Amino acid sequence: MSLSMLARYPFLPSAAGYVKKNGPTLNELMKEVVYGRARTLGKMRVEEALEYAEIKEHDFSTETNQLMELLSYIVARILVSCVNDSFLIRRYALAESKRAYIRLQAENVDFAVNTGNEFGLGAEAEGKNVKIHFTDYLKHSSNIKNIEWKLVNRKIEKGYAILREKELERLIQEALRKRIESELPLPVNDEILKTFKSEIVEIKNTTDARKKAFMPKTLGKISIMNFPPCMRHLLGMMQEGENVSHSGRFALTTFLHAVGMDAEQILSLFSSAPDFDEHKSRYQIEHITGKTSGTEYTPPECRTMKTYGICVNENSLCMREWMTHPLKYYRTKEKEGRLRTGKKLDIGLKKAEGELEKNRKTGWR
Repeated sequence: MSLSMLARYPFLPSAAGYVKKNGPTLNELMKEVVYGRARTLGKMRVEEALEYAEIKEHDFSTETNQLMELLSYIVARILVSCVNDSFLIRRYALAESKRAYIRLQAENVDFAVNTGNEFGLGAEAEGKNVKIHFTDYLKHSSNIKNIEWKLVNRKIEKGYAILREKELERLIQEALRKRIESELPLPVNDEILKTFKSEIVEIKNTTDARKKAFMPKTLGKISIMNFPPCMRHLLGMMQEGENVSHSGRFALTTFLHAVGMDAEQILSLFSSAPDFDEHKSRYQIEHITGKTSGTEYTPPECRTMKTYGICVNENSLCMREWMTHPLKYYRTKEKEGRLRTGKKLDIGLKKAEGELEKNRKTGWR
């Protein structure tokens, strides 16, 4: 494989083999002037991941640039490992996987199939499509929560799921994201920490600022203790910077709005997610809360939460026969604790409950 291709896909085993055979030692990469560009690009990769959740395209016009790009991947992984922050690791893994997904779209199907098989996808080209055994499909699509990725919505032939090439590339993105998350942090010694001391401080400060920029410390008068386990779990994932599925975001958005949070407060919670896009998130939240759509959507019922795999940590109250909705759980806990959250919240809850029947046609029953 050419150096240009290795620089574009530095996560492939052949890229590691090339560096081991032809590249610098770790000490040379860290200290020699000739590799200063690689160190600068490595830091840029991490900063771009934090800022945009995506690695930007750089100049591949010369072999020197290609080598520096390849080595920058190694430097970036070292820097992320030195900081050793779970939010940064998730954000960086997402950014690298998204860059790979974009680049794969410029390749032919055979390259995509071969790349996918480096991650154990067992893919085979079949005309304009790709087939993958349903067990491998389930393994690698489990974290893609959009309804079209459910196996029941996939064409199956003799045990193989049929995918378009772009869908295979999306599975590769997910597989790469999970691999990078599992590999980091790498072990780093005192010498590495000393060499990259200033870079580590800068990246750590940027990471902390990113995490704290919009994240509220409390939810005001809203009592988290009264949240059902499912909503507490989704909220915790958001605040820890974990990726939450589309169905999970919809459920959490509608629930938070029903119990008294406005669009701006909800947006501030979502901002801690590794794949946060302010423009896209604002549009979705304002649409769901009725600010732009004119329709205030209500949270999905418990049975729908179960269907989408986001009903978790059920407790004894959840198990009661009459407990059919997250809002019913919240109101029950509110009454049990004799909490006085104010007229505005109570009216909001009643309004949301009254809209349930009206909005069943949305498909979130």
